[in-house]
Amino acid sequence: MRDHDNLKRREFLERMSGLSLAALISQGLFAADERKGDMIYRKLGRTGERVSAIGLGGSHIGAPKEEQEGIRIIRTAIDRGINFLDNCWDYREGKCEVWMGNALRDGYRQKVFLMTKFDGRTKAATAQQIDESLQRLQTDHIDLMQYHENIRMEDPDRFFAEGGPIEALLEAKKAGKIRYIGFTGHKDPVVHLRMLEVAQANNFHFDTAQMPLNILDAQFRSFARQVAPKLVDQGIGVLGMKPMASGTIPRNGLATGIECLHYALNLPTSVVITGCDSLDKLDQAFEAARTFKPLSQSELSALLAKTREAALSGKYELFKTSTRFDGTARNPQWMG
Repeated sequence: MRDHDNLKRREFLERMSGLSLAALISQGLFAADERKGDMIYRKLGRTGERVSAIGLGGSHIGAPKEEQEGIRIIRTAIDRGINFLDNCWDYREGKCEVWMGNALRDGYRQKVFLMTKFDGRTKAATAQQIDESLQRLQTDHIDLMQYHENIRMEDPDRFFAEGGPIEALLEAKKAGKIRYIGFTGHKDPVVHLRMLEVAQANNFHFDTAQMPLNILDAQFRSFARQVAPKLVDQGIGVLGMKPMASGTIPRNGLATGIECLHYALNLPTSVVITGCDSLDKLDQAFEAARTFKPLSQSELSALLAKTREAALSGKYELFKTSTRFDGTARNPQWMG
């Protein structure tokens, strides 16, 4: 009986990996979008939260030369309908959280679902980073706290180890400092799959998981094909990042920014997190949300066909094929 159930589950996951967003919605596997103004809102896994389908990337907030410009981008995004904010304890040595904390004054904090990440691999390092993020973000709680850079095969083990991050997270949740728990990673879908296996072995359910989801990913070490179906099956919110592969897709003429965002929105993503270091980039994000409709199979096939050759070598997804984006590898002291 168990073998039969396992076979059914594998067949379900294989079938789901090839379904379009429209098909997932029609079969009741993914909730329909809710539109308000120029923004789309989606359910965040099993949390019951309703979040904007476009999320504001935290790293790019620290890119403008002046803090007031960063604050203006954040507040404009919120005023226009983005309510999901991304950040991380280590972005630009904490500057991104400080700027976001200042932007969330004057009533803005109550309008958003605030997410940040931590790098600690011990209970003590995790607890310290949670408290530092709370202070920088000027808030008494963070809606979603995520384990950053799940990129090594041993990272899942370190997360659940005795004296590890999970202990600090559960204590912080009990104290009301955080509400939900997730993990992120950009290296290889195999590491995400292992985290899900280790979580199941520890009887733990993640609320979210974050990963690169872009047109190139579909055809190289694909998180969309290997990980996203399992997340949907388990009711874990799918957070897409790097929809433009850190800008390399539009910069090399492989696809437009709008096409990149439409592709990521066409996956069963709760949120597509995109970096907006200018108001022009923010306008592009809203235009993508305003004009989005589920892609037809022919539209999707055309996008994948024109980017296939560029995707196969991984040369445009350096976060997968190099250490350039591995902050914790360059800064092991962050991990404790």
